[in-house]
Amino acid sequence: MIEQGKKIRSRDRSVSRGEKRAAARLAAVQALYQMELAGKGLNEVFAEFESFWMGREIEGDQYKPAEAALFRLILEGVLADQVALDQAVDRILEGWPLKRVEAIMRATLRAGAFELKHGKDVPPRVILSEYVDIASAFLEKDEVGMVNAVLDRLARDYRAEDLAKPAPPRES
Repeated sequence: MIEQGKKIRSRDRSVSRGEKRAAARLAAVQALYQMELAGKGLNEVFAEFESFWMGREIEGDQYKPAEAALFRLILEGVLADQVALDQAVDRILEGWPLKRVEAIMRATLRAGAFELKHGKDVPPRVILSEYVDIASAFLEKDEVGMVNAVLDRLARDYRAEDLAKPAPPRES
């Protein structure tokens, strides 16, 4: 389960905690995608992303510093609970199994499903928004809508009581 109230220690105070968590989610989706396509193992992906991607400039793009603990938690959690997460997503997709969708969408849905199921310290609307933003960076509009619909349904299944509360401000 995602720990509550963890303090972030960073030399770069210009990046907010919410931005670091958003960067960790993006890195986790990219890592899950890379693991699936390239067949890389968990430790190899941890080392690569933490040493060469998070908070670095790559091919002219500056990646924000990411909360490494959340990055690791999402990857480890998705791998540990992947069968149940995939089954939950498959039930919602009705006749379109998760294995048939694009790998980047699959990675996004798995990471979002994990956080909705286990990340009780983060409001479900924040999780939905973060993963829809990630999907928007990689997928077409209709596919982003599908990610939104699936994660919204999972939020209702896993966190109905939290959705009944007023919407909180985005993480900062």
